[in-house]
Amino acid sequence: MPGALLLDSEGLSKLYLKDRTVLAYVQAASEEGIRVATTAMAILEADYERIHPARIRWVLSRIDVHDVTRNVADQAAALLRGHRLRGHKYAIDAVLAAIARSVPGPATVLTSDPEDISLFCGRAVEVIKV
Repeated sequence: MPGALLLDSEGLSKLYLKDRTVLAYVQAASEEGIRVATTAMAILEADYERIHPARIRWVLSRIDVHDVTRNVADQAAALLRGHRLRGHKYAIDAVLAAIARSVPGPATVLTSDPEDISLFCGRAVEVIKV
């Protein structure tokens, strides 16, 4: 199974801004047939101030965007409860982790917050700081 490369809001912002490191990860994933994805929550959290709306639309048209369904919310809530955490600071990371843990095949997350994502994902997901 090819797996998935997931971007948190910082990874997505850097993709919008054509950051060389993030572009290299995305290009390598595409060449290997690995799906590049993010969450609807990351889209909301990403930095739009410096980015032209056409660039945002173009990037989002080329990656998968996972919705925050009831099932995803339940999984994220279980992760939060399991680590005795709560609040918006952790909720968005828990949503990303829930999705990363549920994609078929190996998952890698590009994140600015590797500690929280690693906490929620454990060894099941590779976490890379961007």
